[in-house]
Amino acid sequence: MTLADLHAELRPTSLILLIGAIGAAIALWLGVPLPFLLGALILVGAWSVWRSAGVPDTSPRPMLQTLRKACVSLIGVMIGATFSPALLEQLPQLWLSVMAVIPFVVITHALSFLIYRRLARLDRATAFFAAMPGGLIEAVTLGEAAGADPRLLSTQHFARVVLVIVAIPTAYYLLTGIVVGSAAGQSFDATPAGLLDLVELAILCVIGIWLGRKLRLPASYMIGPMLLSAIAHGSGVLDVASPWWLLAAAQLVIGAGLGALFAGSSLRSLGRAFGFGCISVAAMLAVAVAFASALAPWSSLPFIALVISLAPGGVTEMGLVALSLGISPVAVTVHHLFRIVLTVSIAGWALPRLRQHDRADAPDLL
Repeated sequence: MTLADLHAELRPTSLILLIGAIGAAIALWLGVPLPFLLGALILVGAWSVWRSAGVPDTSPRPMLQTLRKACVSLIGVMIGATFSPALLEQLPQLWLSVMAVIPFVVITHALSFLIYRRLARLDRATAFFAAMPGGLIEAVTLGEAAGADPRLLSTQHFARVVLVIVAIPTAYYLLTGIVVGSAAGQSFDATPAGLLDLVELAILCVIGIWLGRKLRLPASYMIGPMLLSAIAHGSGVLDVASPWWLLAAAQLVIGAGLGALFAGSSLRSLGRAFGFGCISVAAMLAVAVAFASALAPWSSLPFIALVISLAPGGVTEMGLVALSLGISPVAVTVHHLFRIVLTVSIAGWALPRLRQHDRADAPDLL
């Protein structure tokens, strides 16, 4: 990006972040779960749809998406900072719940496939890859190679992630009365952070991103920094304080970046995507609750942690929920990484078995 491009992007990106901050403030005032993330996402999403109405080729701001990736890496570092020798001793006890991810993925993928194939009447390839319980980028890439509609896949998987990160904190609030990630003292680290702490966080982000891309890790912008931070903190080399306001700022930028991805979508397409997405997500979460109930007596993780570990949301977003609830985000992330790798592996196996076919008989949802 040239200096001229940077200057041109600065004003619209600042406007989007301002709208996100307003949305976060409103959500915080209303007591919405994860207010900085969801408030920014909802208001920026609504503004993006309104602003780009009738302009289907509108693209998200490059600078904003770069900032979002940087904040995702920051979340990875924060999650890794929760790693400790005590958690290392706990990881072998997670084998049962991690192995339970295998039947969970198979069952939820099959249920969602039937929903998109029978109810939404999508063609076979699009229904199969839209039903994947994880891996947005991989689903779009593999699905397009199989002849699926890439724009529909993008919208449907984005709806899945948004619905899950709205449903989990909301359900937790309704059941317990505790607002996830509120300002009512629920910050994951109250230790004051100095300039050195912030510099160390930045260094871990930069090196972690390079490491993740070099190793071709899934969700590399988050997993690379998370692994590096986990090694540094678990070995006792670093003990970096991560202030609550930095987590709030990262959530705001991530929420605004996700909301900006709605640009170019019509209300009709979003309505149908979220409608069928609600049915699919409800089915997957019902299976997650059933699995968590069965596993809870035998697992070292509590029921709510098992639900979050199985919920088919994004790795970053579920890590944020775990951080806000004081649940080990590393343990949750282990389950989600395995879910994504397994889901993508199944999709890769199915790819050559799904023949290219004509989608003319499928409804135009976009």
